[in-house]
Amino acid sequence: MAAAAVWSVDPRTGREREQVAVEASGAEVDAAVRAAHAAHAARGALADRAVRAALLRAAAARLDDARAHLVEAADAETALGPVRLDGELTRTTNQLRSFADLVDEGAFLGIRIDHPDPAAAPPVPDLRRMCVPLGVVAVYAAGNFPFAFSVPGGDTASALAAGCPVVVKAHPDHPATSEFVLALLRRAAADTGVPPEVFGLVHGFDAGVALIGHPLLAAAGFTGSVRGGRALFDAAAARPVPIPFHGELGSLNPVLVTPGAVAERPREVAEGLAASMTLGTGQFCVKPGLVLVPAGEDGDRLVTALTAAVSDTEAGVLLDARIRDAFLAGVTERAALDGVASPVTPGAAGEHTVAAGFLTVDAARLAAEGPHDLLLEECFGPVTVLARYDGPAGAEALLARLPGNLTATLHLSAAEERGEGDAAALLERLTRLAGRVVVGGWPTGVAVADAQHHGGPYPAATSTATSVGTAAVERWLRPVAYQTTPEALLPPELRDGNPLGLPRHVDGRAERGA
Repeated sequence: MAAAAVWSVDPRTGREREQVAVEASGAEVDAAVRAAHAAHAARGALADRAVRAALLRAAAARLDDARAHLVEAADAETALGPVRLDGELTRTTNQLRSFADLVDEGAFLGIRIDHPDPAAAPPVPDLRRMCVPLGVVAVYAAGNFPFAFSVPGGDTASALAAGCPVVVKAHPDHPATSEFVLALLRRAAADTGVPPEVFGLVHGFDAGVALIGHPLLAAAGFTGSVRGGRALFDAAAARPVPIPFHGELGSLNPVLVTPGAVAERPREVAEGLAASMTLGTGQFCVKPGLVLVPAGEDGDRLVTALTAAVSDTEAGVLLDARIRDAFLAGVTERAALDGVASPVTPGAAGEHTVAAGFLTVDAARLAAEGPHDLLLEECFGPVTVLARYDGPAGAEALLARLPGNLTATLHLSAAEERGEGDAAALLERLTRLAGRVVVGGWPTGVAVADAQHHGGPYPAATSTATSVGTAAVERWLRPVAYQTTPEALLPPELRDGNPLGLPRHVDGRAERGA
């Protein structure tokens, strides 16, 4: 049987643009992983930190040089718009450079050295500890970020920084962009003397399944749906040798608006919510999907302001027809539930476009198991649910039913922001729900920074790691301790005198390199 064709499709028209590739066979997946493994084995192509840093910077430069063509290609396949995609590409190249800086600095290696201390109880031998790369990493690209969470994105950048080659399972919503980026990354490899096989790319659902099961695969990163991510997570755990699976799955990203906040600024909160929930046609993983708003007149004013703001939002195109169909079915089913109102009805606006909207419901209906549980599941697209709660007990009853999330947001009054009332307790309550807690802002927009955390309790993520920020490198490393090892055999990073000038912890004290 001939391999299935992989087509680039224009979501604005639904028409096939070009055949990009064919779905990879099991043999082709095997070849990609083995080639990447060969580049990694025996302190291979990515062992030298200087080479890794140069590769990351060369990749950023290649992407920047091809900016106009990349943005055009991605827009043709995703309909996300040139302005949004240009900003995303800048984020992606900056991310690559930030990981290059991380590699140069070297603290991520976590070097610790204890010299022998026979007087200790028990005696301490010569011990030297550092982190080493796991091996070949599989990256499952996301559809809604063709750069930042795809072939050149944070999983790839952090894996390369750790010293791990990458095989990417391309997302079917932007295959041509993926192939274009792969070619640029391999040119960056040639620029720095690195074998091109440190970057691999495969297409097709079956290829993704074969990839997670490959015996030479060391770890995987995933951004996508709960259903798909959980299936891969289970497959990673069921292997004869299980591997780490760092999945970002789904998130409702709840928002709690206090009575004080809604009394002071209902319009400001409503307009911020409208902008956040419709950004990128509601296709952000941190879109606020459930908003707890007090019952009563102040809350009514917020609903009125939100109605106006969402009504002014232009219709948009979703990433593909499958996502559009799921959105339309999802909002229809939710709106039909007893007690659910639709001040602005989300749904079809044209043959390929959708209109933003929101639903309202009494929070008490969500506080007990039943058909309204559907409203506690993510609906991908430009829609959110306002749950009208009655007093602190009403809010807590709903919060107690929520699963883990990427983000949780708290809007407070001016007095509460100064620490008055129950603000500290509310902040602590939301901390239990999410990996990032936002106060007075909105969760859309995930800064690439050292202190960022993009993850959260399950089902937001399958591990405690972050997929954004420099700490993401930790996912692809494991610590090794060398005991009583002769100096000549030690990795240079662990030798006395700190020949590489790295940050280290020696005999309980921090040591800065030259």
